[in-house]
Amino acid sequence: MLHYVALLICCCCITISVARAEDAYPSKSIRIIITVAPGGGSDITARTVGQKLTESWKQQVIVDNRPGGNGIIGMEIGAHANPDGYTLILGTIGPVAVNPSLYSKLPYDPVKDFAPVARAVSALNMLVVHPSLPVHSVKELIAYAKTNPGKVNFGSSGVGFADHLAGELFNTLAGVKMTHVPYKGGAPAMIDLLAGNVQIIFATVSTAITYVKAGRIRPLAVTSAKRVEQFADMPTIAEAGVPGFAVDNWYGFFAPRGTPKPLITKLHAEINHILLLPDVKERLAVLGIFPFLMPTPDGFGDYIKDEIKKYAKVVQDSGSHID
Repeated sequence: MLHYVALLICCCCITISVARAEDAYPSKSIRIIITVAPGGGSDITARTVGQKLTESWKQQVIVDNRPGGNGIIGMEIGAHANPDGYTLILGTIGPVAVNPSLYSKLPYDPVKDFAPVARAVSALNMLVVHPSLPVHSVKELIAYAKTNPGKVNFGSSGVGFADHLAGELFNTLAGVKMTHVPYKGGAPAMIDLLAGNVQIIFATVSTAITYVKAGRIRPLAVTSAKRVEQFADMPTIAEAGVPGFAVDNWYGFFAPRGTPKPLITKLHAEINHILLLPDVKERLAVLGIFPFLMPTPDGFGDYIKDEIKKYAKVVQDSGSHID
């Protein structure tokens, strides 16, 4: 009987301790790890959410850019971080859903090493070209690429990222062969596009829009399955000449596996709340970034598993593989 009472008291103490930890959270600064260089869509999303978290929780949120290795560097750092709720990782389609099929060995497992927190946004990508390229439509681009095989280069945020997949899918569906040039993020790729070192990027709107408005690059189409209200005059690649083309570029928040579930639940609720704030929606929408929320962290986890399966076929069909 005394043993049972002691055990009951111990369980109650643990429950109270967890509840107190949740109530006190956060009591210090929070770090959000980004797997690409500053300036792209995921970086802007993280900084926007981080600013609002700072305002609501009165604790500093630090965005930690760890580009390189096609997202592997940042993901590995996040996987080995202390699971105390003070490190988040903004994962994207490449490092989370594509890398498991692209690499024979990874220093992290996107399912086993991370706790899904919130499926955050979809970022619209736009097919843009350097003005020196003599094309003004998707059909003209296809015709030019076919008459100049291997001479058209497209830049990307890195192997396996959404803009890389978009380029490979375009190659397959349009029957062309453009050469892929990977960078450590969308912003460095855009710099080389502006310099004319690559001719094409399937860039996030957040990276491209300033240069589009300035006339320094030429937009041809968006990569989404349907037109979006903010860019209603711009066709999708599918309707502009490549039927069946669609690439959804999503970002989501993760924590290291083992992070207490009450903290995951609290983070999920707050991030979802932030992404639906009118000023946040307005700021992100002009950059082609839109909330794409899920009601539970577990639902996001199921979504991740489905995405990994889906892109295993895309990687296989593209012939891409890294040992």
